[in-house]
Amino acid sequence: MHRLSRLAASVVITVVAAVVLAACSPSSGVAPTEGPAGPTAGASTSGAATVVPVIISSQLVMGDNRFLFSFLDAKGNTPVGAPDRPASVAFIAPGETQAGTAVPAEFVWAIEGSRGEYIAHVTFSSAGDWKAIFVTQAPGKPKEAIGVAFQVQAKGSAIAIGAAAPASRTPTLKDVAGNLFQLSTDTNPDQGFYQVSVADALAAHTPFVLVFATPAFCQSAQCGPTLNRVKAVAATSPKSVSFINVEPYVLKWDGSRLQPVLDANNQLQPVASVNEWGILSEPWIFTVDKTGTVRASFEGVASDAELKAAIAAIAGS
Repeated sequence: MHRLSRLAASVVITVVAAVVLAACSPSSGVAPTEGPAGPTAGASTSGAATVVPVIISSQLVMGDNRFLFSFLDAKGNTPVGAPDRPASVAFIAPGETQAGTAVPAEFVWAIEGSRGEYIAHVTFSSAGDWKAIFVTQAPGKPKEAIGVAFQVQAKGSAIAIGAAAPASRTPTLKDVAGNLFQLSTDTNPDQGFYQVSVADALAAHTPFVLVFATPAFCQSAQCGPTLNRVKAVAATSPKSVSFINVEPYVLKWDGSRLQPVLDANNQLQPVASVNEWGILSEPWIFTVDKTGTVRASFEGVASDAELKAAIAAIAGS
């Protein structure tokens, strides 16, 4: 599998783990009871789970994390995350038997009205084998708790918040004689996103927002909606901030449109900047201040509020 496809494999593994743990829940002791600080571990769940939790985050590491997840139906086929299905998540650390206090998660549409994700801000104290206890409730239905095993790594491959941004030579309109459609598979591209390269922005000490998104060839199907969200926020953002979109796969112009250049295994190939930034999935958004320091990192979906706050932080840097 090419680098950005590893997420698909991790999702499959997570789904299997969720089904196994949910099936064992009557004796697992992982379901929550309501305490003063919210749901905590202590009671057992009875009956089969009606949803399957899916951990979307491709990189979970020691320290602070933006933990992304959602739910599929019991057959594991249809997304069922929704604004009227609240969710929280608690964690059992390696070597522990009880979960800590549950963290509430915010629901954000990734594809409006079709597919959404939950965002929880969590901190992992150590690397190793963890368990997540997802608590959710469909309208008019009983509350459910489902356990999922997952791993926390000591360090991820993606450029971390607080690290120096790589000086990637990302393509611009100058490289294609101004033909915007040789740079982007967006059906309605914003030329402002292709004026400067990452290397140029860093050299000029210009704060910027970097988006890795390919509307035409997105493996997650979320690139188009995510890029549209960023474009809408960019329209009202300070002029001091540059916006850069990069197609994450190797593409070639056939005279009428961009086409993927597949490897020997007929897989999409990541461009050099994908490897330089260390991402394992798309879409992905970074914000970088004028000193060249990464200040925010958003895998997958990002809410308008998250984007606006991150942009405001670098605009004033």
